[in-house]
Amino acid sequence: MNRLPDDGPLRVLVARAVFADIIDPLRAVAEVETTPDDAISPPKVLRQRLADKHGAFITGSERIDAALLDACPDLRVISTMTVGVDHIDLAACAERGIIVTHSPDVLTETTADFGFALLLAAARQIGDAERYLRAGKWSKWSVDLFAGADVHGSTLGIVGMGRIGQAIARRAALGFGMRVLYHNRTRLPPQIEAECRAAYRDLPRLLRESDHVLLAMPYSPQAHHLIGAQQIALMRPGATLVNIARGGVVDEAALAAALHSGHLGAAGLDVFEGEPQVHPALLDAPRCVLTPHIASSSMPTRRAMAQLAVDNLMAVLQGRPPLTPVTA
Repeated sequence: MNRLPDDGPLRVLVARAVFADIIDPLRAVAEVETTPDDAISPPKVLRQRLADKHGAFITGSERIDAALLDACPDLRVISTMTVGVDHIDLAACAERGIIVTHSPDVLTETTADFGFALLLAAARQIGDAERYLRAGKWSKWSVDLFAGADVHGSTLGIVGMGRIGQAIARRAALGFGMRVLYHNRTRLPPQIEAECRAAYRDLPRLLRESDHVLLAMPYSPQAHHLIGAQQIALMRPGATLVNIARGGVVDEAALAAALHSGHLGAAGLDVFEGEPQVHPALLDAPRCVLTPHIASSSMPTRRAMAQLAVDNLMAVLQGRPPLTPVTA
């Protein structure tokens, strides 16, 4: 198990540009190397920068694997500003006694807001309509001009009913009078189902019964391409698919084909399998709203995420338990 030194300075890397006033308190407990130009370090450079560090503040841009950890014998704690930890090899960290922390809870409501906004934008074809107007193509009002799908009173299927999924369910049921279905690895207790006004379905049945499907589950190898051509074929003609989970959950080529064929009515995507690259077939797909992984991007929430990551780092470096450790 890696141990903090009994004497000598502690050293921390902050791998991306982060709010300076939130990072500054770290300097009271460690020597801090920052990244003011916000450059994403390639794997070799990241290994070099972390080689003598005891702690790391990272984002989803930094991949932490066994090879990197082998080159960083002093590393004691990795604090990611994200909720998801699919960019970190948790087993490799555990083998080396490295504590991993993340930033849950503080982004739940903001992300739920955005998920619902993306659903509305996709179903009502707001992206295509705005581009049409900006291109100077709007010459008259028409009865069926960008006539999308209703959201109020329709059926929403949520895949992944954690904190964010539950927050979206409450918005849907209470704010928009929607019938809410959900699928989860573990069925929720009856009390939470009642609070969310949500009914459990297995995945095929949820896909068949929903007018709109929203993905909000964490990524895992088992969830890779959970929504592929076969699953999309189960969805109702004209249905909407929204992904605020992880890009790898959706087979993007199959999704683009379903949009081009007209089987799906719309899609809204905030995450992509190869981000920041986007599958070319999605870029020209009709009725598709694409955003650059910004579901948690309000200023208060991003500051809260950074603050929690710093608080976790400081706790471990000062010999205290972390606030929000990742448990494998």
